[in-house]
Amino acid sequence: MRLTEKLFRRISDEVTKMSSGTKIMNTTCRNCKYPGSEIDRCHVDDSSVTWSAEYPDYKPELYDSERLAGKPWADPALGTEEYRQIKFNTKDGNVDRTSHLGNYRIVDGLPRNPIGRTGIGGRGLLGRWGPNHAADPIVTRWKRDANGIAMKNPITKQKYLQMCAIKRKDCGEWAIPGGMVDPGEQVTATLKREFVEEALNSDTRPLEIDIFFQLGGKEVYKGYVDDPRNTDQS
Repeated sequence: MRLTEKLFRRISDEVTKMSSGTKIMNTTCRNCKYPGSEIDRCHVDDSSVTWSAEYPDYKPELYDSERLAGKPWADPALGTEEYRQIKFNTKDGNVDRTSHLGNYRIVDGLPRNPIGRTGIGGRGLLGRWGPNHAADPIVTRWKRDANGIAMKNPITKQKYLQMCAIKRKDCGEWAIPGGMVDPGEQVTATLKREFVEEALNSDTRPLEIDIFFQLGGKEVYKGYVDDPRNTDQS
């Protein structure tokens, strides 16, 4: 099986699981080293993920990647006056700090991951305290021959569905092109921008691309993502 086929099936399985109302649990962001660092997350059993579970010895390290320093897209550091001005669970200027899961708790001045413990505190590689909104376009098409006719598998008689994927430079894995929503940006604009930057590497047909992302899409999931960069506060 080709890698892109495996990726498509994994995406399909994840979207089905998330859209069906199946309870999400922190899995990829637990019991491992934090990406891009040598920091080990605190061990968190399945039974200890939820904040309501007793875990008196839970004392995760607070970690903010040095890559965040001085970046215009990153929030102020903890303990600064600028940090104290952040307004959580609402639109904070142009920054959307609301969650698709509803209001999240603020404990000791820090936003708390609504799904549960991850084994590490701080922001890690993520720029925002609390929600970090992202948009990932799943772009598909039917495989066609030189005459534009959809091709079919000779055995199953099913059409071949193709999807656009990128190979990440940081880990070498196949992924959906996508990225973070900029302050004040519409999600449709994020989808187009990230797809052009990561998958096309150019914008030679702007009108066609605009129409494609404005009229040709269907939302398949909106909510929490079990991302390896997640922390207790981001």
